[in-house]
Amino acid sequence: MLRLRDASRKTQQQAAHVITATNSKIVKMERGWVPMRDPDIRALCEFYGVSDREIIERLLNLAKADRERRKAKGWWNQYPELRSLVEYVALEDIATGVRTWQGAFVPGLLQTVGYARSLAIGNAEWEDPEEVDRFVEARMARQARLTEDTPLDLWAVVGEGALRQLVGGRDVMRDQLTHLLAAAELPSVKLQVVPFLAGSHPGMTSAFSIVSFAEPGAMDVVYMDTTSSTLWLETEADSTHHSVAFDRIVRNGLAPRGSAALIERIRREL
Repeated sequence: MLRLRDASRKTQQQAAHVITATNSKIVKMERGWVPMRDPDIRALCEFYGVSDREIIERLLNLAKADRERRKAKGWWNQYPELRSLVEYVALEDIATGVRTWQGAFVPGLLQTVGYARSLAIGNAEWEDPEEVDRFVEARMARQARLTEDTPLDLWAVVGEGALRQLVGGRDVMRDQLTHLLAAAELPSVKLQVVPFLAGSHPGMTSAFSIVSFAEPGAMDVVYMDTTSSTLWLETEADSTHHSVAFDRIVRNGLAPRGSAALIERIRREL
């Protein structure tokens, strides 16, 4: 909504007047700090001169998903150790599909207990071993989405470097690669590897995940995690940009069968 307001050259004060709110509420709405009501979205779109029904419907669907995410009382609320990941996990729980690119480590939905624990210890974010255990427990709970009656469709593209990094040592990595090969057999999982021989590609700058929903016309949401914060990209332009980037990364990757062969070869080397 912030970009729409800027494009229309309207002020926050004018927007607040339209929906009978305060400037502070407009700020909170634009920054995603509070949920947005459908009447407010429609009124603001009309005020900003947005008449494209598809754009308006996408905004309404995104707001609906956001409200469901906020009120959800899912299992993840039991795990304060998830911290900034809580919002992503809640969103993942109502999603229908995730496309993820990871160049440095195995995606969370495909990690083993030993690998996840080694990553958590290596990140040095938790001092209490019990916190590490609970974080790992939460990460494993997420994986149930891949085998539900209506499973989450996961398309994971992983860099070869992530498969060769000895997270937790040889035994942990051997188990992790074995697990990847098994996960790749699930109907809900598509796994590809971008080999070193692929050379330069669009995924070298950053990792990201694209989360999709069932609602017709619902806008994909892009999630990026950094060392200091998380970033949500929720515009059509951002979604399109990252979808194109994902497709380009995929073209640099091996087909699923070739990917499995490379994973098996690395596993044997260990």
